[in-house]
Amino acid sequence: MVTSLPPILVLSTDNVNPWKNLALEEFLMGLCQSDSQANDQRLFSAILFLWQNQHTVVIGRNQNAWAECACQRLEDEGGYLARRSTGGGAVYHDLGNLNFSIILPRSRFDLGQSFQVILDAVQSLGIEAVRSGRNDILVQERKFSGNAFRYYKGVALHHGTLMVDTDIDPLLRYLTVSDSKLKSRAIKSVRSRVINLIEAKADLTVRDLSQAVTSSFISHYGAGAPLESLDAGAFHGHPDLAELETRYSSWDWRYGKSLDFDASLETGRHDWGQAQILVKVEKGLIAQALIYSDALDSDFIEGLARKLQGLRFNALDMAQALSGSGKTADTVGEISQKIIADDIASAIRDQSF
Repeated sequence: MVTSLPPILVLSTDNVNPWKNLALEEFLMGLCQSDSQANDQRLFSAILFLWQNQHTVVIGRNQNAWAECACQRLEDEGGYLARRSTGGGAVYHDLGNLNFSIILPRSRFDLGQSFQVILDAVQSLGIEAVRSGRNDILVQERKFSGNAFRYYKGVALHHGTLMVDTDIDPLLRYLTVSDSKLKSRAIKSVRSRVINLIEAKADLTVRDLSQAVTSSFISHYGAGAPLESLDAGAFHGHPDLAELETRYSSWDWRYGKSLDFDASLETGRHDWGQAQILVKVEKGLIAQALIYSDALDSDFIEGLARKLQGLRFNALDMAQALSGSGKTADTVGEISQKIIADDIASAIRDQSF
């Protein structure tokens, strides 16, 4: 008797609300087979979710919303602020942009292969694209796709943007760019470093690209597995999804906690990104710590902040607590957790407190 692999799932949605779409993305991670959990809900060996957001700024898991976005202006003009579950930087979404989410069991996830899904899709449309840096895909040496990653409960997520015909003006209007980023990349303007795919293929549509990504995904992950194609409405009303929608739309999740801090320091720019460390000190001990960062490994950054709590407010003690943290095997992206921890520890060690 021949048995096939568990099915793969391709899911699309007409919903353009970012809070609902990000909630659905996390819900779908719970439907993918896991290396660490087994239950009746985890039916799929691979999942592709294609979605769009309307007039939205999406910030990374550990970013400071007010530092990355003109939040009041965005909301006054009918836009959405959303915070995703992954690390990385802030991006602008409109209906000229296509978002993709590739979800796999962690043991099956290979970053090079999931990037290749997108490269193959774009190249099948006659557009030459290349992967660049820690998380970008370029055409004509300009970025059209930013990507981020997460490991959670034995499941891997790779999601990203694909700019087909995005309006650049709102991107410039709502997003802020730090001086260190500008200097480190020698960038004179946002316009000079991003590109819409219609500049490379004038008749391209979001629908065309969606079909190409779907075909490439099936080619990479569908061998020997039945295909299920669903609309997001199939999960409407599920209590777990409703709970996630409440969280992603909440003020606390989107804006995050603020900290009346006593000390702040910045790491400067590294290959993995940058970080700002804030601490609240009571009776010489760190009562609270918060790390804002665009590092891709969002869960690891949160863990580093927890390591600082309860320590003496002393640079050497703080650096020692972080130095050597992390595991190469747990790395999200291609820069190890140990390097990130050591860079942050070094920045702290250089302080005089």
